[in-house]
Amino acid sequence: MLKRLPVEKSPNLLVGFNTADDAGVFRINDHQALVQTVDFFPPIVDDPYQFGQIAAANALSDVYAMGGTPLTALNIVGFPPKMPHEVLHKILLGGGDKIREAGAAVVGGHSIKDNELKYGVAVTGIIDIDKIITNAGAKPGDRLFLTKALGTGIIATAIKQKAASPEAIEAVVKQMAELNRLASELMVKHGAHAATDVTGFGLLGHAFEIADASGVSIKINFDKLPLLPGAVEYAAQKFLTGGAKANEEYLQNRVRISPRLKRAEIDVIYDAQTSGGLLIALPEESAGKFVSDARSMELPAAEIGEVIPRESILILVD
Repeated sequence: MLKRLPVEKSPNLLVGFNTADDAGVFRINDHQALVQTVDFFPPIVDDPYQFGQIAAANALSDVYAMGGTPLTALNIVGFPPKMPHEVLHKILLGGGDKIREAGAAVVGGHSIKDNELKYGVAVTGIIDIDKIITNAGAKPGDRLFLTKALGTGIIATAIKQKAASPEAIEAVVKQMAELNRLASELMVKHGAHAATDVTGFGLLGHAFEIADASGVSIKINFDKLPLLPGAVEYAAQKFLTGGAKANEEYLQNRVRISPRLKRAEIDVIYDAQTSGGLLIALPEESAGKFVSDARSMELPAAEIGEVIPRESILILVD
C-alpha cells in the first residue's frame, strides 16, 4: 500500500517512510534534525499504569533506535465511554512517568471515544545530523547485538489467557517498561553502522529490514539469543499471536532456518514484540568495547550474529 503513495521530496527530509526506518528525520538547521514517530495499541497487560509505561517506552524506542534524544510527547487515546475514568488516569500517569524518565515533556494529546481501549504516544526528538543511525548502513563483518530478550508477544498472550506464571509476568512487564536510552547512547558512542528496535515484525522481520536496506545478508545464531523465561515453553503450548503468523508468511523465501530448530523455537524468532530491544550492527573493532561498556552499566547486550555479504537468502538462522 505504501508503494502507491508519493515519495516525499523535501530536501530537508533526511529519512522518510520509504526505507522502513523507525522514525522520520527532518533537518532544522545545518547541524540538527528533528526525529518524529508515533505508536499506539490496545492493552497487553491488566494493570493500567503498567500499560501506560509500556506503550510510552515502546513509542520512545523509535527515537532511540535512530540515535536521537526525545524532547516532547503527545498522548493518543481511544477510550470506551463506559469504562471508569480512573483507568485512563492511571494509563496517562504511567505513560507520563515513563516520558519524564526519558527526559522528555508531555505537551498534550488527543482522545476519541472508541469501543476498544487504545493508548500510545507521538514523540518528537532531536539528533545531530552527523550521528543519525538508520537501518541501511550495515556492512559485511559487522557484529550483531540485541539488547532485550525475545518472547514478549508469546508471554503477553499467555497472560491474556491466564496461563502465565508470576515469574514470567514480572519479567516481561519489567522488560517492556524499560527504556532503550542506554543502549542508544552506547551504540552512538561506539559508531554503530545500523540499528532498529525489535517490535511488531519480530526479530527476523526487523533483521530483514536491515539486510534489505543495507544490501547485505544477516546470520543469526539461535543459541546466542536472549529469551524471556518461559518463552519457548509457552510457544510450545501455542500461546501465539496473529502477528507472528503474518511475520512468517511475509518472510517466506526470504529466510533460511536450520532444521535443528524446534517449532516452538521458530515461533519465538517470528514472535511480534512489544517494546523490544535494539538490534544493532557494530563494526567488529568496536564490538569488544561496546560489550565492556554494556556490562559495566548492567545493560544486557547479547551478540547474536554477524553481517555477511549479500546472498540470495537475506536471513540465515543456525
